[in-house]
Amino acid sequence: MSCMLAALLHSALPCPSPCHCSSDGQVVNCGGLGLSSLPPLHLLPAESRSLLLPNNKLSVLGTSAFANLSSLEELDLSNNYLDNLPGGLFQDMSNLTRLTLHNNSLTAMDRELFQGLGGLQSLDLSLNGLSSVPLGLLDELQSLRWLSLAGNRLHALERAAFEPLVNLQHLELGQNPWECDCNLRDFKHWIEWLLYRGGRVDAVECTLPKDLRGRDIRTVPVEMFNYCLQLEDENGGADGSRAGSPCSRNNVNPDATQNDNTNEESSSSSAGGEGTSECVRSRYRPVSVRRAIGTVVIAGVVCGIVCIMMVAAAAYGCIYASLMAKYQRELKKRQPLMGDGEGDGEDREDKQISSVA
Repeated sequence: MSCMLAALLHSALPCPSPCHCSSDGQVVNCGGLGLSSLPPLHLLPAESRSLLLPNNKLSVLGTSAFANLSSLEELDLSNNYLDNLPGGLFQDMSNLTRLTLHNNSLTAMDRELFQGLGGLQSLDLSLNGLSSVPLGLLDELQSLRWLSLAGNRLHALERAAFEPLVNLQHLELGQNPWECDCNLRDFKHWIEWLLYRGGRVDAVECTLPKDLRGRDIRTVPVEMFNYCLQLEDENGGADGSRAGSPCSRNNVNPDATQNDNTNEESSSSSAGGEGTSECVRSRYRPVSVRRAIGTVVIAGVVCGIVCIMMVAAAAYGCIYASLMAKYQRELKKRQPLMGDGEGDGEDREDKQISSVA
């Protein structure tokens, strides 16, 4: 009798058609059904924890597509045709810990796309068409531990965009056309910091410049990026030292001006967006760059001293060789004269003996 009641209760559980729900209602599987629009998600069981929508034909999602789904912990949207996701799409999914957007058509992302996902631990954005990661996109993902950006069109990344990921342990960046130039220098330092604290990063192979093609940027010495500092100096500096730079006031004491910046944000965001992002980049300028500059300066001084000593030694050797050569020439000139003198003395002695005789 109890088995029959359980079966009746299970059949009474709501499940959006044509999806399949697990016996306990925690997993709702709508994958591989050729859906071009979402099923009626308001019919999800209250016990639902996972919503699986992979291998469908979804291309557009409304801002309120996942409203009132705070119970969900996993959402799989992989292998669809999504190309534009509105900001705040997941803001009601406060308990979400795993989000999969693998193999879609995303080329850009709204910086507020992941708003409200403070508990997210795994994010898969691989195999899309992303060419950048905007500043602010990952700011709320402080619990994120696993992130994949593999198989996109990324040439460079901003270090400041990844600074909020204080708990990140695994990062996938392979299969991207990385350009190992000045634009990737600061992010290289952030990768080194992630590895230093025990994180894992897959290969970041350079495609440009040609002399670094196929080489992992983690093995490229930091000294190879010293020319970037010269370029920054020639362009007026990237640290806000340029006259009239929006960073010049804020970088003196960022904490003291935080309230002022907050009050002015709404009025100056459009006009000073570029300047603000430049300030953010300079704020996270790695200490290792300054240390590298000091190392180069010290190495230059030491090399200069060694060169001076070598020149002095060479000059001394030349002078010594010249003096010895001169001495030998004079010695050779004196030897015949000494021989002739001895011969004359012998002749004079022979003449005296002959005269006595």
